[in-house]
Amino acid sequence: MLQRFGARKPMIWGCMINGLSIILLSPANLLLSQYKILAIIGYTLFGIGLAFYATPSTDAALSSLPAAQTGSGSGIYKMASSLGAAFGVAISAAIFTALGANDASVRWLEGVITFAGRQDNLAVREAAIIAPGFNVLMVVMAILSIMLTVPSRKAETAT
Repeated sequence: MLQRFGARKPMIWGCMINGLSIILLSPANLLLSQYKILAIIGYTLFGIGLAFYATPSTDAALSSLPAAQTGSGSGIYKMASSLGAAFGVAISAAIFTALGANDASVRWLEGVITFAGRQDNLAVREAAIIAPGFNVLMVVMAILSIMLTVPSRKAETAT
């Protein structure tokens, strides 16, 4: 796909697939049997989205470097990737923890969404719906940054 479409399209597709997977993993208002099906589909799509994104992203980051700087560039790219993942997990977990610890924090969500099953864990379930919203926001920002910084296939062939 990288050779056929360039780096930009597969990276955007990977982000969109990951965004869809996050949305599929978010409905904590369902019964466990229903959620398991969405979780299997969501995690499968998450892996597919990462596969779409990883190779074109690495190629786009390292292809323009001179051979002598490829090792350093690869290390910087991996460090930035790991650091970004760590910040993403930390922020998502902080949002989830803050909202899940207080029963009244997202009580407004009960009027919007009907919760099936147990009702004694609503704060945690509400937090599990809201916290991934941050991840979806990050996916949208990633798509925008790809569109602004990664050249399209037409721009690559014109140079």
